[in-house]
Amino acid sequence: MTLRVLCFSGSAKQTSLNQRLVAAAAQMITASGAQATLLNLRDHEMPLFNEDLEAEQGDAPGALSFRTALEDHDVWLIASPEYNGSITPLLKNAIDWASRQREGKPMLSAFRGKLCALLAASPGGLGGLRGLVHVRAILEGVGVFVIPQQLALPAAHTVLDAEGNWLDEGAETRVRNVVDALLDTAGKLTAK
Repeated sequence: MTLRVLCFSGSAKQTSLNQRLVAAAAQMITASGAQATLLNLRDHEMPLFNEDLEAEQGDAPGALSFRTALEDHDVWLIASPEYNGSITPLLKNAIDWASRQREGKPMLSAFRGKLCALLAASPGGLGGLRGLVHVRAILEGVGVFVIPQQLALPAAHTVLDAEGNWLDEGAETRVRNVVDALLDTAGKLTAK
C-alpha cells in the first residue's frame, strides 16, 4: 500500500514562501515512492470560526473539504509561516473548524493518531521558528504525533526561486532530512 502524505501550508498568499516550500517537499515525497497530495488552504475558504455561525449554518463547505482531506491522509507535512511570533490565523482557523465534533464521528477524528512534520520558511533570520512552537503545541493538543525533526528555513527567498527550484543545496538537504524522517517514521509505524 502506497503511503499518502497530505502537504499544505498555513498561508494563502499567492507568492507564499511556505506554499513554495511545501510544494518542493511534496516533490521529494513523490520521488521517494510515496504519494503526495498538495493542498492549498486558499481552495478551502472558511469564515472565522464562531459557534453561533456553526449552529446556524453548519460547517462551511471549505471546512468540510479540509476535514475530509485530513481524514483521508494519515501523514501530513505542514509548512507554516510565523505571524508575530505565532501560528497564522488561517491555519489556526482551519484547525478549529476541523476539530469540531461531528455526528457519528469520534471526537477529534481528523487529528487523533495522525503523523506530521513541520517546516517553516521566512525571509527573516529565524525562518519562522517561533511560530512552529505554537503549531506543534496545538497539533499535539488535538492528538497529532509531530515528529521531533523540523526545519525553520531563514532567508527562504534566496533558497527557492519563484517556480520552486532549489537555489541552495544545503537548504534542500535539510528539507530532505525532515522529509526522510517523516517517511521513515511513517514506515516504521505502518509496519507494526
